[in-house]
Amino acid sequence: MHLVQSMAYANEVPWHGLGNPLAPNQSLEVWAKASGMDWKIEESEVRFVAGTSGLGSIHAFPEQKVLYRSDTKAPLSVVSSRYQVVQPAEILDFYKDLTEVSGFELETAGVLKDGKKLWALARTG
Repeated sequence: MHLVQSMAYANEVPWHGLGNPLAPNQSLEVWAKASGMDWKIEESEVRFVAGTSGLGSIHAFPEQKVLYRSDTKAPLSVVSSRYQVVQPAEILDFYKDLTEVSGFELETAGVLKDGKKLWALARTG
């Protein structure tokens, strides 16, 4: 069993054979869509029901927040209210200048564990 939800790659097929093949030097927008990273991380405060059997009053827990996917609304994690979110697009944007100016080439990017882990990898040339 693998944890890859979606991914894209350029050049050689990965050893596991998973992912969407892309021609080299595609735009970051193409990479985001093909790798499954074209969604955002949204957040909401944690709430709970105080009472038995699910009956009772709803309360907030302001020290924590729930992170979830904008597209599927699937929960990703419960984190501290101080946690700083890094959006999937920001991971790819890290490579913008490197690919446009410095000769780097995106090689693979994707989503693991239903969005709980994201990655991108570039070849330095």
